[in-house]
Amino acid sequence: MTLIKYMLKKFLAIFLGSLFFFVLVLCLTDLLMNLWNYISKGVQFSTVGKILLYYIPKTVWYAVPIAMLFATAYMLSDLYARNELLAVFASGISLLKFTFPLLVIGMAMSFGLFFFEDRVVVQTYAKKLELQEAALKRNSSLDNEQIVVMADRGRVVYKAQYYDDEAKRLFDLLVVFRDEDRKFESFLRAESADWIDGNWELDGGNLFSFEGDTFVRREVDEEHVKLLTEPPETFQNNTMDVESVSSEEARQYISHLEKAGLPSAEAKSQYYKKFSFPFIVFIVVFMAVGLSGKTRKNVLIVSLALSIGSAVIFYVMQMITMLMAKFEVIPPIFGAWSPVVFFIFASLILLRFART
Repeated sequence: MTLIKYMLKKFLAIFLGSLFFFVLVLCLTDLLMNLWNYISKGVQFSTVGKILLYYIPKTVWYAVPIAMLFATAYMLSDLYARNELLAVFASGISLLKFTFPLLVIGMAMSFGLFFFEDRVVVQTYAKKLELQEAALKRNSSLDNEQIVVMADRGRVVYKAQYYDDEAKRLFDLLVVFRDEDRKFESFLRAESADWIDGNWELDGGNLFSFEGDTFVRREVDEEHVKLLTEPPETFQNNTMDVESVSSEEARQYISHLEKAGLPSAEAKSQYYKKFSFPFIVFIVVFMAVGLSGKTRKNVLIVSLALSIGSAVIFYVMQMITMLMAKFEVIPPIFGAWSPVVFFIFASLILLRFART
């Protein structure tokens, strides 16, 4: 028990110090990338401070896996350089048994990081983006134009020239109705439509359909109006960032995209990333254990280089797989989980050849 307390005390001190360092680096990077924009727009210092404050939870989310890897690798390498690890092995305790408490901490952090991201990071990151966009005068409109949306599994197809989000109104609306086999039944045209009590109320609408070989125009009946239930959010110039919403909101957003017949591969890969990324915290402990004992010299520099190098490899691999998922080269779930699976195998190989 004394040995475990000694190890955990040493580990936590290194982990907290490295976490602070990596968070600081990420915050300074974001500040420097936007510094000229802040200066040119005359953004107040207090506003910049708030933007960075809202960004801190996101940087913690990014920094935890790197800090975990560095703290574990440095602590074990330092114990090895001081021959303390050899004394542990000589007492009959294996490397895996000695580091088991770290594995438990890694697993707990994986679950904790997921809930931290879902309950804290998404809200603060959304506020950061909102405040930053307002400060830099980049506010975007939800109005949209040249819209085509499929609803009710393709049975109802909307085409509108323009959507006014503030008024919840569609202009120059064309709606095509199809049967279960997606064969044409009829279509309606209207100068505009307003969202009222869960339905689109038409202004000047006419319904067109075939009766035998004759094309007939008549007034829109109540039966067809009841089918116009696609919510206004579907027609918005939707710029939702899945990273800035909770997992439940992301799931609903993806469901909306699929229902509307819009591309959803990128959103799905970002959704799966919410579950895959926290798991890397547990994986890096295995990797750090495998990396321990590789050198007795320059332990700090070597551990830092290995941690940053591993992080770069992971993020570059994740960027590539996420792009492949976005363009539907691979399934979205592969885009999010492939880097994690790769690191699992890499960690197991390192652990297999670790000094024990």
